[in-house]
Amino acid sequence: MSTKDKVIGIIAEQAVLEPSDVTMDSTLEDLGIDSLGLVESIFAIEEAFDITVPFNANEPEQSDFDISSVSTIIAGIEKLVAEQTA
Repeated sequence: MSTKDKVIGIIAEQAVLEPSDVTMDSTLEDLGIDSLGLVESIFAIEEAFDITVPFNANEPEQSDFDISSVSTIIAGIEKLVAEQTA
């Protein structure tokens, strides 16, 4: 399963949607994911990819991790995975 498919699956599960309902341009807000859902999504992503996401739930705007859309989340995860294996 690709990184994209895994991430979309995790986000869809948090949003209680089908993966086909999640587009690359979707924002978490569009999908109905609140701050608790975001934190749960980050934990699930960290577990699935065995990475640590540089995200502060208390100050999301201060984080080095862009959560503005599904595509930016996927790009960020791919970068973290690449850095870990380098």
